[in-house]
Amino acid sequence: MEEYAEENHVPIVQPEVAQLMKVILRMKKPKRILEIGTAIGYSALLMAETLKGDCSITTIERREDMVELAQDFISRSPYEDKIEIIRGDALEVLYQLDEKYDLIFMDAAKGQYIEFFNRSMDLLNPGGIIIADNVLFRGMVATDELVIRRKITIVKRLRRFLSYINEVEGFVSATIPIGDGVALIYREES
Repeated sequence: MEEYAEENHVPIVQPEVAQLMKVILRMKKPKRILEIGTAIGYSALLMAETLKGDCSITTIERREDMVELAQDFISRSPYEDKIEIIRGDALEVLYQLDEKYDLIFMDAAKGQYIEFFNRSMDLLNPGGIIIADNVLFRGMVATDELVIRRKITIVKRLRRFLSYINEVEGFVSATIPIGDGVALIYREES
């Protein structure tokens, strides 16, 4: 799967981010997981495998070609019955969901992270965690020296997102500079 992703330029979580996810998954043992951005299903399978299938994963992907690839990879795994793929625009799908989740993994349109987060807050159980990948966006979010002109809008939106998650009452967050940057957002229990 990693080989396919590399050969076909499909972004998947970087190894150090995958390792962080495994640690969090083993500590929290979430039963219900929501993933925003399926791609080829790599992260969904990583989470299912880490939890030995003792979970239910709903994953959202807007691109039909990615949905088909993900379904193919997932159907060849022992976790096919644990992973549900919903095809559609994440923001639209998020407003159709009424389940509660223990963990939400955001790895989709970076410019929409605030909108994803705002909806995810209502879907996250107390004591739950949101993991947002790629929040430092090739280092551009951390320093103006690296910003490429055509990426200014996404960089501004990610900076706004990182500032925003630190201000939302009832949530505690940290940004970790591994991979392309990971934000961990914990929903307090009380």
